[in-house]
Amino acid sequence: MIKTLIVDDEPHCCEVLELLLQKYCPEVSVIACCHSAADALKVIAAEKIDLLFLDIEMPHANGFDLLEKIPSINFELIFTTSYDQYAIKAIRFSALDYLLKPIDREELQTAVNRASQRMQAPGPRQIELLLQQLHHPLSMNRIALPTLEGLQLIPSDHIISCTSSSNYTLLHLKEGQKLLVSKTLKEIESLLGERQFMRVHHSHVVNLQEIRKYLRGEGGQLQMSDGSMVDVSRSRKDVLLKRLQPTR
Repeated sequence: MIKTLIVDDEPHCCEVLELLLQKYCPEVSVIACCHSAADALKVIAAEKIDLLFLDIEMPHANGFDLLEKIPSINFELIFTTSYDQYAIKAIRFSALDYLLKPIDREELQTAVNRASQRMQAPGPRQIELLLQQLHHPLSMNRIALPTLEGLQLIPSDHIISCTSSSNYTLLHLKEGQKLLVSKTLKEIESLLGERQFMRVHHSHVVNLQEIRKYLRGEGGQLQMSDGSMVDVSRSRKDVLLKRLQPTR
């Protein structure tokens, strides 16, 4: 069983999450629900937990304040929040999971499964990376990507394009490097953001700065800086061409 602690200042949210876990994640055993960071610290000091569900926004001390007060973090973490803001970006860049309220059953199951996999094959300390991202926003140009070997940090501008491969994504990097990442293309697209990257096909996300040529066609094709060719879907063609126009 996965010994789990839920921390949320709203009792109703704790109750709903516990019921969802009981019904859809039978491998999870909730040992306590806390409504403040202070109470959570007492439980963490007294009990060895495997997984923490942590609300970001709480009065007096938020979720990040709580993490910084824990001397040694040796459990997995899933954030719960009603807010999709800067903190969410930091969580994404650290390859950690978060659930937006109201919590979706399938997203909950996926997050628990991922946490369980990380318990079996522990890698670099993603929580420490998160805290570093929050304290040093300039480091946000690097992203943490889960691979078969562990967690790999790469600058986002080193990515030329991303190609879907079932539940994995193949990243084409500068200098001819390739990286297979255990995230879907949709997750990678969300991670990278829209300013520099764009989904041009259901199977492809490209770095707009690395496009060398657009070749006409029903949807067309892109020639990337590494010489590779990427198909453009007809439905995304007009938006792409508009984004490629020089700004005045």
